[in-house]
Amino acid sequence: MDYVNHPDFWIGLVKIIWINIILSGDNAVVIALAARSLPPEQQRKAIMFGSGAAVVLRIVLTVVAAKLLELSFLQIVGGCLLLWIGLQLLTSHDEEEGAGKGTGTMMAAIRTILIADLVMSLDNVIAVAAAAGGNMLLLILGLAISIPLVIFGSTLMIKLMERFPVIVILGAGLIGWVGGETIMNDKLLHGFVEANPALHYLAAAAGAALVVGLGLWLQKRNTAPAH
Repeated sequence: MDYVNHPDFWIGLVKIIWINIILSGDNAVVIALAARSLPPEQQRKAIMFGSGAAVVLRIVLTVVAAKLLELSFLQIVGGCLLLWIGLQLLTSHDEEEGAGKGTGTMMAAIRTILIADLVMSLDNVIAVAAAAGGNMLLLILGLAISIPLVIFGSTLMIKLMERFPVIVILGAGLIGWVGGETIMNDKLLHGFVEANPALHYLAAAAGAALVVGLGLWLQKRNTAPAH
């Protein structure tokens, strides 16, 4: 434990916390979108359990991330999963309103948070692992400290979504953007994307457009009979 007194330990800890502040924005959006339809008490539980479990999952994922990223098709599947999650989060709000909000809905929100965080963290954890330099205590401390940051960010996002509903659309679009990026980051497409760098941004924009466009169309179709 002598390394705790070494300046490099604290420098590494600051690096990890800073990386998590930068990278936690999209995770806070996912958590806020997943929990926004729950009653206030269940919102708090979903945010706390979802954030805590996501950080634990990220610690485990850091150990195996480098190997996982070498697998072809993994990020293609993960990116498609994010597109589906973004679509579900954009279209499920109206369906969940009313008296049907219960424990099942809260568990579904936590499950959505975990799945989305797992996919979105594949690339991010490599930066965190590099900052930790193989020090597991440093890794766990840095990620654990990031829990309040994600919780605060998610709580703030929910309040903003209630006040400015357009943020829900922008949040779903962000998830679609990350989904498109994730697909193009797959090892199978590496050479193709390297030869055509613009494809990375085109795929990300297409993912955002798909989630927002299809999601709004489905919303309109689902609410049409009521009018």
